[in-house]
Amino acid sequence: MPTSALGELLGTLILILLGNGVVAGVLLDESKAKGSGWIVVTAGWAFAVLCGVLVAVALGAPGELNPAVTVANVVAGTRTVADAVAHVGAQLLGAILGATLVWVHYQSHWRLTRDPDAIRACFCTSPAVREGGANVVSEMIGTMVLVLVASAIASRGVAGDTPATNLGPALVGALVWGIGLSLGGPTGYAINPARDLGPRIAHALLPIAGKGGSDWGYAWVPVAGPVIGGALAAALWSGVAS
Repeated sequence: MPTSALGELLGTLILILLGNGVVAGVLLDESKAKGSGWIVVTAGWAFAVLCGVLVAVALGAPGELNPAVTVANVVAGTRTVADAVAHVGAQLLGAILGATLVWVHYQSHWRLTRDPDAIRACFCTSPAVREGGANVVSEMIGTMVLVLVASAIASRGVAGDTPATNLGPALVGALVWGIGLSLGGPTGYAINPARDLGPRIAHALLPIAGKGGSDWGYAWVPVAGPVIGGALAAALWSGVAS
């Protein structure tokens, strides 16, 4: 496996372990963090992004951790298709492994939690109001904001000619926190196909006590919405920034 793909795998593993870990802490019965709410969840995901990106970049990876961002970079011409395929595969595998570690870490709590929907939410997203078209649009908008603002963070106009490169991951983490707070309510802001699909696969395969179905009927939304939104944002940014 290329070093960059390994970095994407391990970075995504950390992203999901810490991100889904905070969801599990808030939702699972008998957890000390039970009921601490949306602010804690969004903050936890922001720090998860920061930590995941730092690990990936330290290992020579771009730190995308997100197939929608990888596809956006293909559209922008900064990533080859072959490179993107390797990175997306690594991201998906890292997400599955990270979700598996969440299951191991909270092993004592699954059997104490009686709500199968809460258990599934520790792995993957579901909408507050189930309307396929509206849910896709929400995921598209959230991912467009992610790609557009991340592109701005990396731009010369913002970063300058000699940017402090180690500041980028923190700014992206803050960006994800802002997206969660402002736009996360309708769908739980997957904005990342690997973040949803990998843990959903883990939920389906793992012998989790008390789990229900994996809601595969919704699984296409947090894949299609982010990929379309990311590609549109990349095309838009390429047009206005060229």
